[in-house]
Amino acid sequence: MDRIFTLDEARALLPSVIEDARAVISARADLAEIDFDRRAKGRSELGGLPELKGLQARVEEILSGWSEQGIEVKGIAPVLVDFPSELGGMSVRLCWIEGERELAWYHRTELGFAGRRPL
Repeated sequence: MDRIFTLDEARALLPSVIEDARAVISARADLAEIDFDRRAKGRSELGGLPELKGLQARVEEILSGWSEQGIEVKGIAPVLVDFPSELGGMSVRLCWIEGERELAWYHRTELGFAGRRPL
């Protein structure tokens, strides 16, 4: 069963989403650096394959946790998540993208990110 969030429920979860997103952003940067350095120099100061796999596992753990809560992961570069909701009897997504401090946008489900509007 798909979860439908009220605005208050989604906003209550946002601080933990933002905290987890910081971990994804950090891991994303480390993954890019390790991968680039390994290809360019054969090694990275940040580690090798074990560290790469560990970072990938951490990102997957966070994304899976969001999905288990009913949060839809739309992207990780940038981090973009949607909370399925209803406004005025219409199916919408409460939308948050990395860098935003609050949950202040929504879009009709069928329109996606391009249809974002302020709440």
